[in-house]
Amino acid sequence: MDTRQRQTWIYTVAGMIAAFLALVAINYMASFGKVRVDITQDSLYTLSKGTREILNRVAKDGTKVKVRFYFTKTDGNSPEELFIKKYADRVGDMLDEYSQNCKGLTIERLNPQPDSDAEDAARLDGITAQQLRTGDAFYFGLAISSLDQKLVLPLPPDREKLLEYDLSRSISRVANPTKPIIGVMTPLPVFGQQINPMMMRPGMRPVDPYIFISELKKDYDVRPIEMTVDKIDEVITVLLVIHPRDLAPKTEFAIDQYVLRGGKMIAFLDPISLVDARNMGGNPMLGGGPATGSTFPTLLSKDGWGLTFDRSKVVADQKFMTRMMRGGRVEETPSVLSIARSDDDAHVISKEDPSTSDIDTLLMPFAGVFAGTPAQGLISTPLIQSTKKAQLVEGFMAQMSSEEINRKFQPDEKFYTMALRLSGKFKTAFTNGMPADPTKPDDSGTEGPKVKPPVYLKESLKESAIVLVGDTDFLTDDFSVQVQEMFGQRIAIPRNGNLAFIQNMVEHMAGDMSLINARSKATKNRPFTVIRDKEIQAEENLRGENQKLIADLQETQRKLGELQRQKDESQRMILSKEQQEEIEKFRKKEATARIALKNLKKNLRSNIESLQNRLRWMNILGVPLLVALFGISVAVSRQLKLKQQ
Repeated sequence: MDTRQRQTWIYTVAGMIAAFLALVAINYMASFGKVRVDITQDSLYTLSKGTREILNRVAKDGTKVKVRFYFTKTDGNSPEELFIKKYADRVGDMLDEYSQNCKGLTIERLNPQPDSDAEDAARLDGITAQQLRTGDAFYFGLAISSLDQKLVLPLPPDREKLLEYDLSRSISRVANPTKPIIGVMTPLPVFGQQINPMMMRPGMRPVDPYIFISELKKDYDVRPIEMTVDKIDEVITVLLVIHPRDLAPKTEFAIDQYVLRGGKMIAFLDPISLVDARNMGGNPMLGGGPATGSTFPTLLSKDGWGLTFDRSKVVADQKFMTRMMRGGRVEETPSVLSIARSDDDAHVISKEDPSTSDIDTLLMPFAGVFAGTPAQGLISTPLIQSTKKAQLVEGFMAQMSSEEINRKFQPDEKFYTMALRLSGKFKTAFTNGMPADPTKPDDSGTEGPKVKPPVYLKESLKESAIVLVGDTDFLTDDFSVQVQEMFGQRIAIPRNGNLAFIQNMVEHMAGDMSLINARSKATKNRPFTVIRDKEIQAEENLRGENQKLIADLQETQRKLGELQRQKDESQRMILSKEQQEEIEKFRKKEATARIALKNLKKNLRSNIESLQNRLRWMNILGVPLLVALFGISVAVSRQLKLKQQ
């Protein structure tokens, strides 16, 4: 080996050693700090604007918040333990993000091993021990404290999507312990329902509070308000009116005056309340039960807010049909709306309003619509709308069956509004003051000191806002969450954006919008709108073929009837040659139509499967192909440079 070759070899080895040492040094220095790059479209792994606002307030107020992260580290490598370890790493990364964005926040990590001080601390903080399948106990949870305020945050894996929201809400609560007061006026059992032991039948159990009430109680002082009150207390920050069925005029007047005083209200009206119908002894999904519609007869009148709400009609939308089990079979139900915002239908869930800007899915059964022109001085802002593939249908028909609605479906080619925000200066709908109470005797003609009539407001002193929603059932657990029992606690996993929608509205109306982005990000869903559009087109084709088949059948029956009337009495029970020919023609048409329907369904399935396969292979091969192309381009570029030298 000559000197030149020896030098080349030494330089090569030295360069490799230097590169290795540099890599080790870079890794060592990087271990002291974490740098993350979030390239997801919606920045799913970056702290939301609302979270940063909460952390900025904590830092600005000088509040000291401590988060203790309890996680028992194990040596096992079972799938369960590996999954929990990965999840714990993600929780730790999230806590590091919080710590880097807030100087007043300290993170303490504890490893509660058996008979250790960390285990004693976990028990004192209220962290419950859990068990692995191996029988080993472990601790996994957060304790958030500030001064004398402390909250325990369990970490069920199913709620990982809500981790940022749960953590931000807990920090906000311990840093600001004063809660706004939320009043709830409703005849529905949203606060739960106890059963008289003397009337309890086998299998009956008390009704738990609705999850949305339990969630609101974590942030607010939630108080029930009787349906017969004649005044709304001024301490109520936000008033929720849910299904005001048969509302007394004096109570409607109390709501009117509350709004004029500047009170914030969210009202949920409904043409068909499934819960109310069940409580009154019927099953509306099978067409049973009395009418249970609700509205504001005076407030929504032309003398009031200038809007209308038809309690006899519900909106049906071809594009948002929900597959449901009804009558023992699965039906496409256009009056139960699985609303999904897409690029083509961005208006269906408003992106401009803070309550809905980050929500992309909702489930609303048998929703009513608002129409009309708002009264002078008021502005109506739609929050939730249908597509143009919608029509209004009779509520009674919607309860019975979807088959007839689907068969005769004719889109109205207009948008229907199921929820809106009404803002501006409100005027009273009660120009004559408080309505007389029919239960009290009229003492106007009696002698004695005259009672001065109470003073009432005729117009709001400043601009205010209310929200009107045309459905109540979307608030129920069945349509909004999946409830699981875990370690003696009810854990709610959102099915869609229903729960986030009601919480967003309350937070926005209560004046604190910081948590809206953090929560809404957890309900992100990206529906396959292209596939759904193909299904809708195919359903329209199928509906056309079905209608043609039914028309042919009716025409055949008409001709058979005419031929039957032309026969003698003695021949009435015998099919004539002409009748047999008509029946044979119809059978051929029916067979041809059924083959066409079968081919349409087959082509639909084939197109959907083909599209799904293309998307799947694009996801699997897309990144590797891009990397390979980049590597090839770099290699070719280097070769060209070497040739030029």
